[in-house]
Amino acid sequence: MNIEIEGLDGDRALRSRIQRRVGKALDRVRPAPTTALVNFTDVNGPKGGVDSRCAVTVRIPRRRPVHVESLATIPWLAFSEAVDTLERQLRKQQERATARRRRPKKYYVAKRLLEAEPAPAAARPRRRRPRRTA
Repeated sequence: MNIEIEGLDGDRALRSRIQRRVGKALDRVRPAPTTALVNFTDVNGPKGGVDSRCAVTVRIPRRRPVHVESLATIPWLAFSEAVDTLERQLRKQQERATARRRRPKKYYVAKRLLEAEPAPAAARPRRRRPRRTA
């Protein structure tokens, strides 16, 4: 997997921490992601305040790209919040996929219902239509 980091100038320690944390967050994802882009921007420029934005985009084969953003006072806090959100989104996607696989498909259910022996005509109750009023 290719991890690209943009917007950090010269901070090697932070870059290595980012690569480790993103790698750890994406290890359990199947199929394996092809690229992860971590982008840092300074929103307010030299004014200060809550102005460090971290955007993380992960590209996974046969799925839509997962994109999360976070704002904080320093880049590491923005990145930490963004990766936490990314982990939650990836876990939610995995849970949805698991639930989708567990549900019986409609043709399987229909086949099972057709194989069941139908009740005799006398034993089936008649359905009544509700009366229309007005």
